[in-house]
Amino acid sequence: MSMNVGPAEGDEEVISAINTTPLVDIMLVLLIIFLITVPVVTTSIPVELPKERNEIRETKPENITISVDATGGIYWNELRLANTNALIDRLKKVSVLTPQPEVQIRGDGGANYDSVGRVIYACQRAGIAKVGFITEPPVRGG
Repeated sequence: MSMNVGPAEGDEEVISAINTTPLVDIMLVLLIIFLITVPVVTTSIPVELPKERNEIRETKPENITISVDATGGIYWNELRLANTNALIDRLKKVSVLTPQPEVQIRGDGGANYDSVGRVIYACQRAGIAKVGFITEPPVRGG
């Protein structure tokens, strides 16, 4: 008289269900580890970031508005300029005036940063002291 603990002979079948308990245990342990270590990683050097501020734009007749469209085209007020060299030539003529006018840059949201950067570089090369950006204020309440 023998006692069988396992399956009877001939009734062997393959267990196809995967035991997910160890997987869940490992995932919970990793989650706890990440929750503990992430705040340590996100702390960084204290830096004073600029605050948002809205200033009323003073439109003076001597101010120069340079626009950059989505394709990278440069406009002096309403006049399209051929290239950056033409912009530099016009800015050099204006930079010797006293008082020097302010250059206000309007960059299209879809324009490459390179296009706006070339305008800023042109202002620097021409000796313009004051450059500002014209932006649209964010929608209130939204």
